[in-house]
Amino acid sequence: MKFTLSTTDTQSSARAGVLHTAHGDIETPIFMPVGTAGSVKAVHQRELDQDIKAQIILGNTYHLYLRPGTELLEKAGGLHHFNGWQKPILTDSGGYQVYSLGHNRKITEEGVIFKSHIDGSKHTFTPERVMDIERSIGADIIMAFDECTPYPCEYKYAKDSMHMTHRWLKRCVERVNTTEPLYGYEQALFPIIQGSVYKDLREQSATFIAEQNQWGNAIGGLSVGEPHEDMYAMTSLVCGILPKDKPRYLMGVGTPENILECIALGIDMFDCVMPTRNARNGMLFTTQGIINIRNEKWKDDLSPIDAELGGYVSTFHSKAYLRHLIINKEILGAQIASIHNLTFYLWLVQEARKRIIEGSFVSWKNEMVKRVSQRL
Repeated sequence: MKFTLSTTDTQSSARAGVLHTAHGDIETPIFMPVGTAGSVKAVHQRELDQDIKAQIILGNTYHLYLRPGTELLEKAGGLHHFNGWQKPILTDSGGYQVYSLGHNRKITEEGVIFKSHIDGSKHTFTPERVMDIERSIGADIIMAFDECTPYPCEYKYAKDSMHMTHRWLKRCVERVNTTEPLYGYEQALFPIIQGSVYKDLREQSATFIAEQNQWGNAIGGLSVGEPHEDMYAMTSLVCGILPKDKPRYLMGVGTPENILECIALGIDMFDCVMPTRNARNGMLFTTQGIINIRNEKWKDDLSPIDAELGGYVSTFHSKAYLRHLIINKEILGAQIASIHNLTFYLWLVQEARKRIIEGSFVSWKNEMVKRVSQRL
């Protein structure tokens, strides 16, 4: 894997680059649709490629480990062959999912013991085991195993957790360095910065992670309930420490406004379930603002979902038709809404890239933040 930084904005820290992987190039800034169980909900791979124009998708180690399991994934030749997606894939480490299990998990220095949300069976994730699982899945980018601290959390807990995440990272690096990829192409390990919303901890973690000299770097433990101002402050802080020649990935973020503001702070990669999860509940993100398509006001509106956005789904289908489908719980409604929202998210980061290269990013970003955050 190689990262080429093409342009840095003169009025902000926004960057445009290209991430080169074995399964294709990724133009940054980029948004990665989330395919938790190896598939983006309600969206076919053909639509991801041709309509949404996704360049990379995300899979979840925890869920893929439980189902379909590493044995079947290895038999298929990895997730790319199993799900038919031949562009790049990133897998998270399962740390966030384990964190969200609450009382059904126990964290120790060795790793995490947890009960499956499916059948209650007991499992153990260690840094070494997670690296082995991510080898079996075969993603182009693999995340180090970490503990995602909750918000709010006490300073001591955040500090102790951060240091354990650092120790786990050393074990992840050792495992990756002493094993080989299973499918004939390189897998790039990204470590994860933690430290909650404590400035000194974030500084320590960013410095430690940068010193590991891995392929790219990620920022975790944000977008977990903290105020947006704290998210931006921590993001700005660590971007000032991380090396400029490596991609920066802000995990689990977020709203269109969050993405634009964090691009301005120097982030290159994003993922979030929001565009698909909210789509299934009738919330649409558009170039003019946010629409709750279930509202009565859209019942007779025969205008396109988003004429400015373009794309087959957003211009062919009317708001009234989509509302009809969503109200009647038709599966097609969830599909159309999901494709639209993901198309918008990919358009947003691609337009940001274009503006960075042109030198007009900041003025465009400031106008777009107002538009995309208003409710219609």
